[in-house]
Order: sequence, then structure tokens, then C-alpha cells
Amino acid sequence: MGNCFGSQPVDPKSSSSKPNSSTRLCTPGTSSNYSNGGGFSATSSSAGLTHFSAASAASDDTCLTGDILPTPSLKIYSFDDLKNATRNFKSDMVLGMGGFGTVFKGWVDEKTLAPAKFGTGMMVAIKKLNSESIQGFEEWQAEVNFLGRLSHPNLVKLLGYCWDEKELLLVYEFMQKGSLENHLFRRSSVIQPLSWDIRLKIAIGAARGLAFLHSSDKLIIYRDFKASNILLDGNYNAKISDFGLAKLGPSGGNSHVTTRVMGTYGYAAPEYIATGHLYVNSDVYGFGVVLLEMLTGLRALDTKRS
Repeated sequence: MGNCFGSQPVDPKSSSSKPNSSTRLCTPGTSSNYSNGGGFSATSSSAGLTHFSAASAASDDTCLTGDILPTPSLKIYSFDDLKNATRNFKSDMVLGMGGFGTVFKGWVDEKTLAPAKFGTGMMVAIKKLNSESIQGFEEWQAEVNFLGRLSHPNLVKLLGYCWDEKELLLVYEFMQKGSLENHLFRRSSVIQPLSWDIRLKIAIGAARGLAFLHSSDKLIIYRDFKASNILLDGNYNAKISDFGLAKLGPSGGNSHVTTRVMGTYGYAAPEYIATGHLYVNSDVYGFGVVLLEMLTGLRALDTKRS
């Protein structure tokens, strides 16, 4: 992945091999989101001292109401901190699992974000990445670089991180209603169908988040827009999550950037898959696919459907 905001990539193991440069496209439903790039300077120690709205019409400026910080402004956790916050990563704390790790619920103090006892303070989502995955490290790194610097009502808030030797973790705000994917395709007695008003509200919120990325001073292409990456808070406000595949957009008058093809089948734009040329409109294609899914209640790509 390319360098983020002009910084240099850091690898926790200086002798580690480079990631495979082949195309990586995953199939729908393999996201590590719990409901179910970039480089930066950092150091790590074994002690864990890691340094490093309603769907009504709104003004055109709504999507631009956000900030890009010069450096990530995040809480730094030790591995022991997050063990305490998740009751030692107990199985009954698991919120979801995916290809690059497991997401646990945990608790932190609302003001200081320090680990809190079970059931006290503020609930958060803690993603623990698979320690042996080189690709997982790249995506963790991009997540800190991008989401750690971005602030917008329609982007999931990254609260902190941990890099303790081989342990890589991310701490997010907790999204009570889970993912849009769950509401569309995994309904149960707990997850009810979405009304049309709520669907419109979600679509507008996700569009505002995407428009903010595309209109910022540092143009950002999200690269993996899909229903499982749209999370919903208690009021069904949509927030885009998982910036592991995000990439800085073209500059200097260029129309696109050329990159290794990564994303999810069914949501990735055909011209990007065919050429490796990544445009801002590549995200718009993915947004259109999600709109189709919201309208029909069917997956755009369903291997089980004849």
C-alpha cells in the first residue's frame, strides 16, 4: 500500500518478507466487522509502551463537515490494558470474526478511555488482528493512518490502538445496531427489516461520509464500499468503517492511481479489476451496488442463488 500523508512505512519485523503482490479480492460476507495505504512512525516495547440525522434534505455542505488531523490523535493501549477491557478476550465477549482477526466487546472509561471493569464505563469494539498476517499488519497500519486522522459524523470513530510486539489491536466506538449487511441479509427475531425511511436515512448518511473522503484536501479513495462496512448507531445513523484498503487518490491533474487490485467481488468496479486503475468513481460504483441491495433486499453477488 502507498505511503499515507507523506510518512514512511514501518514494519514491526525488520526482516519480514513483503506481502504478495497478487490481486486480493474477497467474496461478500468475509468482513471482520463486528456486527455482524499508509505508513507512519512508531515504536513498540514488550511492556506495552507503544508510541506511535433524519433523512430530510440538508445543505450541500453537510458532507464536508469534518476534519483531517496532521497526525493520529488516538489513545495508546498496552496489550494488558485490552486484556483487562475484554476479560482476557473471553469467547463470550466476541462480537464477530473475519479473515484478519476477531472483534470483542470491551469497556473503557468515558472520559479517559482507560480500561474499565466489565459492565462499567463505555462499551467499545476491540479488533484483535491475527498476529501472523502480513496483510493484516498493512491494513492495521492504514486504519491508524486514515481513520486515526479523520473526523466526520458518518465515519466510525477510532479511539485507540495497541502495537505490543506481535499483538495488533484497534479500539472503536461501539455501534449498537450493527452492520447494514446484517439488517439486509441476516434478519432474525432480533434484527428486523428496515423501513424505507430508515433505508433512505442510511443511504444519505453513507453518501455524506463518502463525499467527505472525496472532497477533502487529501483526496481519499475508500476502495471497499459494501454493506458490511456500513455500521449503524442506536439511531440508525450510518458510519463507514474499516479503512484497511483506503488509498490516497490521484494528484497533479491525474485521473487515477494504479495499484494492486484489492476489494470485494460484486462491489469492486469492473474497470478497476481489469486494469488496476483506481478512480474516485470506483467508490461510486460500490455505492451504487449497495443502493441496489437496499432496494431489492438481495445480495448483488450471491453464489447460492441460481
